[in-house]
Amino acid sequence: MGQAAACSMGLGMPDLPLALLPGHPAVQATAVLQKNILGITIDRVIQNLTATAADHFGKDDEPSDCEIVFSGSHDEVNEFFRTRQWSDSLPIVPPTKAKIEAFLGFTDRKPAEVLGIVLPDNRAATVRSIAVNGVMAGCRPEYMPILVALVQAMLDPEYGVEHSGSTPGSDTLIILNGPIIKQLGFNYGQGVLRDGVLPNTSIGRFWRLYLRNVAGFLIGGNDKATYGGTWRVVLAENEDVLKKIGWPPNNVGMGFESSDNTVLIQRYSGGNPLSSVSGTTPEELLTYVADGVTREHTWQLMFAVGSHGGGALRPLILLSPLLAEMIAAAGWSKQDVKEFLFQKARIPAWQFERILRDWTNRKVWNLAEEVRLGHIPKFYYESDDPDRLVPIAWEADDFLVAVTGDPLRNTAYVFAANGPIGYAVASKIELPADWDEKLAAAKNTRAQ
Repeated sequence: MGQAAACSMGLGMPDLPLALLPGHPAVQATAVLQKNILGITIDRVIQNLTATAADHFGKDDEPSDCEIVFSGSHDEVNEFFRTRQWSDSLPIVPPTKAKIEAFLGFTDRKPAEVLGIVLPDNRAATVRSIAVNGVMAGCRPEYMPILVALVQAMLDPEYGVEHSGSTPGSDTLIILNGPIIKQLGFNYGQGVLRDGVLPNTSIGRFWRLYLRNVAGFLIGGNDKATYGGTWRVVLAENEDVLKKIGWPPNNVGMGFESSDNTVLIQRYSGGNPLSSVSGTTPEELLTYVADGVTREHTWQLMFAVGSHGGGALRPLILLSPLLAEMIAAAGWSKQDVKEFLFQKARIPAWQFERILRDWTNRKVWNLAEEVRLGHIPKFYYESDDPDRLVPIAWEADDFLVAVTGDPLRNTAYVFAANGPIGYAVASKIELPADWDEKLAAAKNTRAQ
């Protein structure tokens, strides 16, 4: 009931009547399910349909945009924010007016500008609110252009921020491209996904704080993750290696120029490192990677062909610079890598159908019938052989490939995509007109 209430609120229907079905329908015998529906659920449905709806009076007790909500010591501020669930329970940097103004100085946008209305709590995503949460996360003021771009991406309907608290508890990964990587000192080498480097870590934390404080995802509230996780640090590509081997950075595949500063976001339900990827040819190296991609995706296959949005599965593969250089030395382009993964990241048709039919509540599932109805591409049913191999994605460009990590390791990393419930979208980072001067001044101030 709590999940239903959260979903209805997120879809703009906070007063939607609900009817209880005891237990979970996926694990009830038919007789038990019938008894529960006929004995409990039906009466509530009738009552909801015949009763007069009560007026809803919301209580608006939130502070105004510029209101000072508390004054006190560092510890007192943190306790005040923690008890109101405005923090992730780790110490935050108190968002004083002076600190907020410093962040606002790194954007040409007006503080009260509304970038959009963010679900599920339907709050206005203002530039000032971005600055506030950036301060709290421990970001530096010069990170502000990245934070604004992230919220713009968050508001993209294709991403689907309203699904951030869905059952799998999948978390978003931010991929960064452009000259800003070096300008702000992002880690794109050894331990790239570790916390500990300020821009990578604090901006990753900002993402979760903004989801919490503005979007409204709180544990037990709109966040209904079964398990969940914490923030992921920002992943920056190694563009030096990309330039060396002649591969385009990740943002080019999203429609931007290689020189653009961009953020890409996508929600992933899990990841797996492929250590010691060995071989002397691209085929030998990438066969292991393709196998890792298929093993990482199970229930997510419903996003490849199911009603949640066929063709929306976009796996992410991270290649260490060493692997990318070995593959490129053999004359392979990044597109060649994607084409190979599309051809090799496949599973037997019978297994594909079994995952959907027996293990993900898709009780009737038949690839042949779905092809006949025109729901999925014809290559999913090219024969009656149950052992025929079928792809997990619709085309080669559905595979995202990024080069980053320890340059001395032959390791890859694969992420399982969460399909349209966190689809990959990108946003260009807009720098203020006097970016170079302001950045230099900020660095000089810290050096003094």
